[in-house]
Amino acid sequence: MEQTLVLIKPDGAKRKLTGLVIDRLDGAGLRLVAAKVVSVSEELARRHYRMLKDKPFFENLIQYIRGKFHEIPDSQILALVYEGEGAIARVRQAAGATNPEEAAPGTIRGSFGRVTTKGQFENVVHASGNAEDAEFEVKLWFTPAEVLHPIYPVTRGNGTKAEAAAWS
Repeated sequence: MEQTLVLIKPDGAKRKLTGLVIDRLDGAGLRLVAAKVVSVSEELARRHYRMLKDKPFFENLIQYIRGKFHEIPDSQILALVYEGEGAIARVRQAAGATNPEEAAPGTIRGSFGRVTTKGQFENVVHASGNAEDAEFEVKLWFTPAEVLHPIYPVTRGNGTKAEAAAWS
């Protein structure tokens, strides 16, 4: 059993593609176990894209995911967790190649993605790349209480609100 993170990015939100994206993901035959609207802080964006910090496009990527290129109020995006056998590969297949111009027709990025005249990928969704990334990302974007079926280790608090369950 796997879980994987999907983010509907600012370009998808701005173009009102959220319902269409969720419909395509439902076709992958997975169970949706978490969903929330998130206001993306600079810190959250930097932690999410930590592996790309040395790339020349890193700062633009941080601004992009925070909605700065698409005038998204409060940097809001939709974060989702899907669960099932082969969830990571199945979501990535539904999403298509990162570069929208290379994404197969019928995939999310093939249908809705584009490359701007400035060379910026508007690829609508983020999908975890592998099991290690998926675990890190699910734990980064969600608390155990927000996931219907947490599969990663959890430390239980003493029952008070201040000491609720946390990821181990």
